[in-house]
This record gives sequence, structure tokens and C-alpha cells, in this order.
Amino acid sequence: MQLRPEQLAAHLAKGELKAVYTLWGDEPLLAQEAADQLRAAARAAGYSDRQVFTVSGAHFDWSGVLGASQSMGLFCDKQLMEIRIPSGKPGKEGSAALQQYAEMASSDSLLTLVHLPKLDRQQQQSAWFSALDRAGITLRIDPIERAQLPRWIAQRLQAQGQSLAHDESGQQALAFFADRVEGNLLAAHQELQKLALLYPAGPLSFEQIQAAVLDVARYDVFQLGAAVLAGQTERALRMLDGLKAEGEAAVLVHWTLAEDIRALKRARDAMDGGKPLPMALREARVWGDKERAFERVLPQTSGAQLARLVAAASVCDGLVKGLRHPDWPEDAWDGLRRLLLLTLDALAPREPGRGKLALSAL
Repeated sequence: MQLRPEQLAAHLAKGELKAVYTLWGDEPLLAQEAADQLRAAARAAGYSDRQVFTVSGAHFDWSGVLGASQSMGLFCDKQLMEIRIPSGKPGKEGSAALQQYAEMASSDSLLTLVHLPKLDRQQQQSAWFSALDRAGITLRIDPIERAQLPRWIAQRLQAQGQSLAHDESGQQALAFFADRVEGNLLAAHQELQKLALLYPAGPLSFEQIQAAVLDVARYDVFQLGAAVLAGQTERALRMLDGLKAEGEAAVLVHWTLAEDIRALKRARDAMDGGKPLPMALREARVWGDKERAFERVLPQTSGAQLARLVAAASVCDGLVKGLRHPDWPEDAWDGLRRLLLLTLDALAPREPGRGKLALSAL
């Protein structure tokens, strides 16, 4: 049975604990909070003895886990067992052990928490993960995306007795907060705790948020590519500056942008050759969220525009590798900024009769 993290509290309030709870995902704060809720519920239900096993390497001794599950606690009848698999790959022996463990799991005397990182499709369909899912509750811990972050912040503020106005100023404050903590939910949690210490319960102003919240956002190059494809100019520029400040390699940032440009050109060429958009995207090896972004921008972008973008990406490739170009900035990050703006401009929707702005100069 699968639950979302926000459904866990209501489930636990019923007082009917399952034998196995499997937490998997790559958001540390939400995973920690879910685990804390489960530990508290277990203590309240009398599971006062606790053992933790961390699966490290291919030579982990699974017999210890199976043996511990069959023995009672030293000082109590109920015990909580946590199995942590940081790699998400228990191996052949571990797969068999987890399936055996899940089959004999019972909440009468043993409650089990299994901690896993983000799993790919193959891992989710594995026999051992399916066995854990059948034995109890599975909680998928997904990151809070940028579009969801203001609402998440508002809910957290409300939970600690604080709020923002429901007008434009409140929305601006939430957007400001989200911009400063994007990609760093642990820091967002700390900033919320700071607000609870600095100000009493009740409404907060934009000025109070602005004065208290630090810029602790964390970005990765793939988020940057998604922002460019979505046409989010301010956010993309802020990400580029953040990646530079964090010491990200310019060559990796260029590779991310250039890969999207080349994929757009391949798909556009396939469409110009008479192939439908879905087939063109498959041939360009574009899937998932990126596929939806390509579906939005490709119909409004010509092959000639994308060819000029490919040429610009080629020039920028030289910049990040130390080669100079007379018509481009000397600094690699300034060159990346120009390539980013050219790409945003080329992919932006235009009113009839208006052409693209900067690409004709290349």
C-alpha cells in the first residue's frame, strides 16, 4: 500500500500500525520527518527496543537481520527494527533476504522501517521492493518542486502559528522566500524555525520575511535546463549565478545547455522531414518532463533558428575550454550567460509579425 508523506499523520492517528514501512526518495528533510513520526508512533505503541542495520557493500551479513527479526527484545516484547540501504541495491542475497523477511513480518511484536534512496523504475519493479510494499506501507519521498514551494512554506508557517496576507504582498513574500531556499529544503526548514523565534504568532509582513530569510538556494544543472525550456528568464539567470557561486564547472553547465539545443535541432529536423512530433521526440531521445517542454517550444521554433543556436553553443564550447572568440565575451560564465539568453529568446513565443531578437546577429 502506498501513501504520500502528508497522509502519514492521518494513517498513524488510526492507531493501526503495519508491520513494515518503507521510506524511499531523495528529500532528506521529509524522509527524516516521516521516520520521526513513525518512531514516535512506535514508542507510543510499546515498541521500546530498537535495532538499526546499515547495509554497506556486497558482503553484508543478512543472517543478522533475519536472526534479529525472529528474536524478541531483551527487555520488552516489542521491538523496532530499522534497515538502511543507502545504495538502494541489496544485491542477490539481500533481495532473497528481504523477500523472506517481508513474508514473515508481523506487527504483533516487530515493527520495521526500511530506508532507501530514490529508486529507478527497475528497482521499483523488483521482487524485493514489491514484497516490502505488500507487507506494509510504502512512502515515496519526492522533492518539493519550485512551483509547489510557496504553498509548502505557507503550510509550514501556518503550522507554527504564523501567516502571510492573502493579497499580492503575501504572494510576493512567498515567492521571495521560495527563491531564496529553492533546492535546499533543510535550509528552508531552518529559515522557518528562525521566523518562529524572531516574530510572535500571527501575520508576517514582506519586510519581515525579507529581513530574516537568507539566500541559501541550491541548484543543479538539470534544474537550469528545465528553467530555460520553461522560458523562466529571471529564474534561469539566478540559477546560473548560483551555480557559478557554488563552484560548479562551466563545462558541465555548457554541456547541459548544449545537449538540449542539439536535441531540439534533431527533433526539429525530423519534423521538417515529415515525421510527427511524438516520433521526432523519440528519435531525439527525449522523454519525461523534458518531452512536455519540447512539445511546447518545438512548433514555434524553426530549423534555421536552432541551427544558429547550435553554432552559438559551439562557440561557447570553445570559451569554456579556454578558446577565445572575437565576438564573444572572454569570460566563460559571461559566454554561458549569453548562450542562455539567446536560447531563451529563440524559444520564447512571439506575437505575429515579431521575429526573434538576437540570433540574427550571430
